[in-house]
Amino acid sequence: MELAKTLDVSALGAFVTCPRPLVLNDIVTLTIPAPSITSTALVPAGMPPIQARVKRQQEAGDVYLIGVEFLKPIG
Repeated sequence: MELAKTLDVSALGAFVTCPRPLVLNDIVTLTIPAPSITSTALVPAGMPPIQARVKRQQEAGDVYLIGVEFLKPIG
């Protein structure tokens, strides 16, 4: 389990930071907390964990920028 910061989320995927690298094409499970006031209505409150495939990553200092594609679109 890793704590990641969401930089961007859409119906098809997300862009997150993670403290360690992941393996390309691996399946990960994301748990997205309830949206804040400033977030979009794309992610409903109480959303169950989301399965996603790691599509790309790039080292950026002490974190990794990771792009994932949801196995089933949300929204």
